[in-house]
Amino acid sequence: MRQHKARRLPRQTGPAGWNVILPPQIALPELTEDHSADVTIIGGGFAGLSAARRLAQLDASLKITLLEAGRFAEGSAGRNSGFMIDLPHDLSSDNYAGTGLDADRAAIALNRQAIAFASGVAADCELPQEMFDPCGKFNAAATKAGDQHNRDFAKHLERLGEPFSLYDQQQMHEITGSPHYTSGLYAPGTVMMQPAAYVRALSARLAEVAGIYENSPVTGFEKQAGGWIVETPKARIATGRIILANNGHIESFGFYQHRLIHICLYASITEPLKPKQIKTLGGQTRWAVTPADPMGTSVRRISGSYGDRILIRTCSSFHPSIETSQTRLRKAGLVHDRKFRERFPHLPDVQTQHRWAGMLCLSRNGSAAFGELDTGLYAACCQNGLGIARGTLQGIGIAELLTQGGSQIADHFLAQPVPPRLPPEPFASLGANAYLAWKEWRSGKE
Repeated sequence: MRQHKARRLPRQTGPAGWNVILPPQIALPELTEDHSADVTIIGGGFAGLSAARRLAQLDASLKITLLEAGRFAEGSAGRNSGFMIDLPHDLSSDNYAGTGLDADRAAIALNRQAIAFASGVAADCELPQEMFDPCGKFNAAATKAGDQHNRDFAKHLERLGEPFSLYDQQQMHEITGSPHYTSGLYAPGTVMMQPAAYVRALSARLAEVAGIYENSPVTGFEKQAGGWIVETPKARIATGRIILANNGHIESFGFYQHRLIHICLYASITEPLKPKQIKTLGGQTRWAVTPADPMGTSVRRISGSYGDRILIRTCSSFHPSIETSQTRLRKAGLVHDRKFRERFPHLPDVQTQHRWAGMLCLSRNGSAAFGELDTGLYAACCQNGLGIARGTLQGIGIAELLTQGGSQIADHFLAQPVPPRLPPEPFASLGANAYLAWKEWRSGKE
């Protein structure tokens, strides 16, 4: 008998701003009674929900159960900044370019499969354009170094045969309403998502064909003859197979110990802009920028049923505990306010309404935690900071591995080497936080 007890359960810091600005959420049930399933999925983010949908597509006879520790869209998926990116987006590089043309072309093809899958979800769930918008995004620069990053990335995209457009400072001002940006590189393939709306819609749709439960954290599971027993605080599930789609919390169950890097990112979103503020700002009503330096500041302007708002996302910290603190969130919020003033000095009276933190999971070599860990026990975790596209892909791939024995997507992740071990504590924390602080300092006005 092999037992795996959860050493910790997910804990969130601050409200999931994307979720709070939506209308009141329709509750999905909590698991309160024992039952059985063919496949039990642990984790209701992009990977878990995509796995459930793909399993149902591949084999409608499967009895599928999905367990989310908290409320849907309150976890890391609902805290995402909402960029579903098709192009190379290597956060460890200076300009997002990957390791080579062939590898980047393969990554682009896979990312576009994820976007096609998510587009099917959006159509099926009738998500409006304000929630799922294939509008592209800008890499925005604010320094000479950032301008050079954009030019270098443009040359890389040219070699890849990918479309892009370069914009000067005046054009970026006209688009964003901000005088801050000195140049921009526009790529048309990114989908800008309201992540909480997407997660809400997909979980509700899946509830029509599967057992979808929230507020049902898994406290442990154990191997038994013919399958597994999954335990929650109020019930047990007898299941043939398990999919761990809980990203960094796979480590909480004893897997990939000291091999995963748990990074917290922080975001703030403003109150709805007033008509006078909207007029003063100018620019387009919806746009999104990632910084030309990957460790800079991402900004989005959104508009629609939840008002006209601006989101700021920057600051990062390393946490082996897989949670941050209110103190760190407050400190990040001060940085966000400064970044907002730098970009929008003509909006001095705009107030921040919500601040939040969200955990992501990386490995030192960029590999996923993916595959069959034990008989009937599968993993689709460690998205390396690319939660929407990579999580969707891993969910699809693990479903295809479980039902078909493999696929192009599954084989891509299976071919990756195992994530290497991290240095021992406290050296890992000291080194990682010092490195993050240096990278953020170096990004400067970006």
